Amino acid sequence: MADDIAIGIDLGTSYSCVSIVENGEPVVLPNEWGEVNHASVVSFLEDGTVLVGNTAKRNIITRAESTVYSAKRLIGRYFFSDEVKKAMAVMPYRIAEGENNSVRIQVRDQLYSLPEISALVLKEMKAIAEQYLGRPVTKAVITVPAYFNDNQRQATKDAGRIAGLNVLRILNEPTAAALAYGFGRDVNQRVVIYDLGGGTFDVSILEIGKDVFEVLATAGDTYLGGDDFDDRIMNWLADDFMQRTRLDLRQNKYCLQMLKEASERAKIDVGQNGTASIHCAGICQDANGQVLDLVQTLTTDAFNRMVMDLVQRTFKVCDEALQSARMTAAEVDAVILVGGPTRLPIVRNSVQHYFGKTVKEGVDPDQVVAMGAALQAHALIDKSTETFLVDVTPLALRIGTVGGFTEKIIDKNTPIPIDKSKTFTTSRDGQDKVKIRVYQGESNRADECEMLGEFEFAGFRIGYRGEVKIEVTFEIDSNGIVNVAATDVETGQRASTTISLSSGLSEEDIQASQDFNKNTRLAGHKEQDLPTVDG
Repeated sequence: MADDIAIGIDLGTSYSCVSIVENGEPVVLPNEWGEVNHASVVSFLEDGTVLVGNTAKRNIITRAESTVYSAKRLIGRYFFSDEVKKAMAVMPYRIAEGENNSVRIQVRDQLYSLPEISALVLKEMKAIAEQYLGRPVTKAVITVPAYFNDNQRQATKDAGRIAGLNVLRILNEPTAAALAYGFGRDVNQRVVIYDLGGGTFDVSILEIGKDVFEVLATAGDTYLGGDDFDDRIMNWLADDFMQRTRLDLRQNKYCLQMLKEASERAKIDVGQNGTASIHCAGICQDANGQVLDLVQTLTTDAFNRMVMDLVQRTFKVCDEALQSARMTAAEVDAVILVGGPTRLPIVRNSVQHYFGKTVKEGVDPDQVVAMGAALQAHALIDKSTETFLVDVTPLALRIGTVGGFTEKIIDKNTPIPIDKSKTFTTSRDGQDKVKIRVYQGESNRADECEMLGEFEFAGFRIGYRGEVKIEVTFEIDSNGIVNVAATDVETGQRASTTISLSSGLSEEDIQASQDFNKNTRLAGHKEQDLPTVDG
């Protein structure tokens, strides 16, 4: 059998990255064109082949309805959620409702689940690693935002399975970044990982001592990222254009997409050069058929005013994390920035001002997460590696009680893995079954929390109200995924389930998706024969 290997994948909202440990060091792998950051974009071509990555991104305008991006913002969500409604208003591709309030992407006459879309991005990362190594790869650690709930983690794990990967661990992105930062350095520090990605914001506070990485607290906002910065520029451009021409570019998805691309470029240019010249040639026609261009200049001052409230929102999350860790900003030893938007001077300067210290240089914000994932993957298959990781659950775990309320079972920021039990009683005479509803969130009201799922427990002794005792045990594993068991205290009768979202994929769905994934040809790759290996 060949030497065992496992890859680390940063599955991002905007870009993804794959890494391995080679000669004891984490290495980010390029594709055959030398690119190391790959757009998390999937474009379905008419001939049945699929483009993934930077070549697919070029189709966002020309093949808008069959090119899917920012799937991570929708994965593991219900169709009725605010994030899905927001996406439906701006995305050029069709978002449809599947069974049990699930989200599906419709391309031509085909419906795809979000794990299937993400699996195609993961398949591309797997192919890049196989191309580089010249052998098959089956094991991976995949990262997710620390503030992802159980549904989102489970859906990401399903995506890995569909892509033909044995997912060794679902790892929080900030924890991965801390692993890469602390690797090979004998540090003893309390570090903050400020992770502002394309679609999500997380902050984690870790204590690093020798080979022990302990997460003290984590907090996040899954509705905040670089995409929101782009939206501000986009609306500014659209409002200005409408004032001058009385034409609203937002009414046409093709124009909107051109605006979005121009806005993303402008954000990067203004961050690098202090000013951005924006020119969209032939963006639309007026009522007389005259072709109009959009020409504008974005200055640093105008951009900073546009996005300052978004930057300030990140510090509310930082306040929450510091409070949970019982620390002040002054007690932090180092601040590490993760994610492309942290290259913006307004973000860097604001973070330095908030924490009162210079952010760490020499840590690549685009690659550090994938490198940390590779280090964790290597540690899981190489028992001689002495890295001890203590992570936490980002949200409180709750059980539904009578009257639309919930009762907390496990506090947020509790170290995982963990299991905890609580005893409940029946709520009415002669009750022969109970429905156990599981929630994540910080409110005692069920409608203000995220419902993870529910299952029915029957077979216990029938008695008067309050007489029959049922013990419910919650277990959160090292991936942050929840398992629940219910036991009749008197008889020992037991029922258990891995909580899977009612809109999630069944085992049959996953099998069918795996077949689809295997038979889907990724365009743009040189074909190569890979030897087979065990394991």
